[in-house]
Amino acid sequence: MKNIRLLELIKTDDINGLNKLYDLTKNRDAYHALRKRLHDSLLLFLSNKIFERDNNEAHEALRLLVVGRFLLENQLVKIGFKCLQRAEEKALLLEEFSLLNEIFQTRLQYAYLDSRVNLDLLIDHFVANQHRMQQESKFQIAYALLRSELQDIHLKAKIVDLDKLILNILNSYHISLDELMSFKSLYQILYIANEYAAIQQNYSLVRSFLKKADDFLLNHKEQSMRHHFYYLHILYYLSNFNLRNGLFQKSLLYLEQLDKAIGVGAVIFRTQFHQRYHLLKALNYHYMGHAEKGLSILRTAIGQATSKSSEVELADLQLCLVMFLTQYEDKTALIELRKMTRTDAWYEKKMGMLWTIRKSLLEILIHIQFDHVDLATSKARGFTRKYKKYLMEVKESRVIDFIKLIEKYLFNPDLIKNKSFIIAVDMMVANEENNDIFIIGFLAWLKSRLVRQRPYDVLLSLVNRNK
Repeated sequence: MKNIRLLELIKTDDINGLNKLYDLTKNRDAYHALRKRLHDSLLLFLSNKIFERDNNEAHEALRLLVVGRFLLENQLVKIGFKCLQRAEEKALLLEEFSLLNEIFQTRLQYAYLDSRVNLDLLIDHFVANQHRMQQESKFQIAYALLRSELQDIHLKAKIVDLDKLILNILNSYHISLDELMSFKSLYQILYIANEYAAIQQNYSLVRSFLKKADDFLLNHKEQSMRHHFYYLHILYYLSNFNLRNGLFQKSLLYLEQLDKAIGVGAVIFRTQFHQRYHLLKALNYHYMGHAEKGLSILRTAIGQATSKSSEVELADLQLCLVMFLTQYEDKTALIELRKMTRTDAWYEKKMGMLWTIRKSLLEILIHIQFDHVDLATSKARGFTRKYKKYLMEVKESRVIDFIKLIEKYLFNPDLIKNKSFIIAVDMMVANEENNDIFIIGFLAWLKSRLVRQRPYDVLLSLVNRNK
C-alpha cells in the first residue's frame, strides 16, 4: 500500500504528503528503501506490459528462446529444441545476429541431449554468425560516430560530402557497406541522410542515396514484409527525399507503396504513419499545382486526429495548413495559426528550432497580409532579438537576410519599386542553396510583393523553373 501511496504523492508533487508518509529528517533510509522498491516494481510492471503488447517477430523469437531454455533446463528436451529451432528461423529471417548468438549458445550447451544434432555444422553456423555479429557491432560504432558528427555539423553549420563521410568512417572500421547492407542498416543510413539534409535545409545533398535505396528495395522486394518496421521507415524517407528534391511523382509512388505496406501490417503502424503519410501526400499535390486536393487531404487528416494522435505530428499538419492558406492569401490563415496554442519553448523542444523559426516567420507574413503593420513590425523585431544569435551560431545567414528585407519592406512598402531591393530579392531567389521547396515558399511570398501576384502562383513558377 505504501508503494501506491508514494506513487500518488509523486504524481501530484505533494511534498507535505511525503513528509507525512515518512519524516525524511528522522527516517531517511526507510524512505529511500521504499522509493527504490517502487522504482523496481514499476520497471518490472513495464517490462511485463511491453512483452504482453509487443507481438513483433523479434520479441516472438526472444520468447521462444526463453521458453526453450526453460524447457531444456527441466529435461523437456524434444519440445525445448523445437522452440529453439523456431526461434532460430525467426531470428535468421530478421537478421537478429545477437539473438541468434544466444540461440546457438543455448543449442551448443544442450547439444549432448540431442543425438541427431550435427555438431560440426552447428559450430560452423555459430562461428559464421559471430562474424556477422561483429560486423554489425562495428557498424553500430560507425553509426554512433555519424550521429555525433551530425551534431558537430549542426553546431558549426559546415557542409561536408555525406557520401565520403560515411565511407571514411566505415573504412576506418574495415566495414564493407555492400556486405553489411540490410533493411536495418539502410534505415539507419537514411535516417542520418535525412537529419543531415534537414540541418542544411538542402535535400539535393542526399540525392545519391535515392539510387542506392532504390536498388536495394528492388533486389530485396520479397523480404520487405519480414522487416516491416524498417521497410515502412525507408519508404517514408524516400518519399520525403523525393518531395524535397521536387520529384513529386516519384514521391507519390513511394507513398502508394507505404500505404499498401501499412494496410497489411499491425495496427500500431497505421497509427504511427497515418498523419505523416497524409502530410507528405498533401505537400506533393500542393507543389504539383493541385491546391484544392492538397488542402482537402490536410483538413481531412487534421479532422481525423484523436486523443491518441501524436501532438508533434498534428502540429506539423497544422503548420502546413497555415503555410498553404498563407500562400493562397486566404483570410483563415490567422484563425488556423491561433489554434497552435503551445509556447515557443514547447515547439523549440518538441519540434526543433528551425521548425519554430519557420512558424514565427509565417506569423509575421500573415500579419503583413492582414495589414497589421505595427504588429508585424513588432514581431519581426522580436524575432531578430530572439533568434539572431542562434542563426549566427549555425551560420544560417539566409534567414537573417530574409528578415532584414521584410523589416525594410515594413518600414517602407514603396521599396518594392526600388531597383536595389528588387535585385536583393532576385539574388536570394536565384541562389542554388535556396532551392529547397520550403525555402522557396518564403522567397515566393516576398517575390509576390514585387510582381503583385498571389504567393502560390509565384511559388509554382519557381518550383517549375528548372523542369
